Amino acid sequence: SHSIDTCYEISKMTLLKLYNELYAARVVLEGTILKPNMVLSGKKSGTVDSPEKVAEMTIKLFRETVPAAVPGIAFLSGGQEDEEATANLNAINAIGPHPWKLTFSYGRALQAAPQKAWSGKASNVAAGQAAFTHRAHMNYLAALGKWKASLEQAA
Repeated sequence: SHSIDTCYEISKMTLLKLYNELYAARVVLEGTILKPNMVLSGKKSGTVDSPEKVAEMTIKLFRETVPAAVPGIAFLSGGQEDEEATANLNAINAIGPHPWKLTFSYGRALQAAPQKAWSGKASNVAAGQAAFTHRAHMNYLAALGKWKASLEQAA
């Protein structure tokens, strides 16, 4: 039930602690990839933040906490709906350039549509595969900042 501002504050404290500990342990940041959440309101808050707001808050957070030496950030979908996660990733990449490569490491946001299309039936394997290919392609485009909602309808 948290707000986007609470998510930002808690994420900031967490990332500052993480990078202070990594620095103290002399970890070579160029050999790491961060797998964080996006900054957004909690599901039970009743608020769905716009992709532009998620992008603004997420990049603000990273610019304040993530060293430029980190080569990549691979987002978790964090329970977001498929298209919501894609739209948010796209908005984040569209306001670049950034010092890090920003991509996705989604689980549920890649798998939900294929699992629904497949439904455990051998006759639906091709539909499940097509749904997975579509979701992966949409997120590939979002990682480039080139996704558009109209591409979802083309599926």
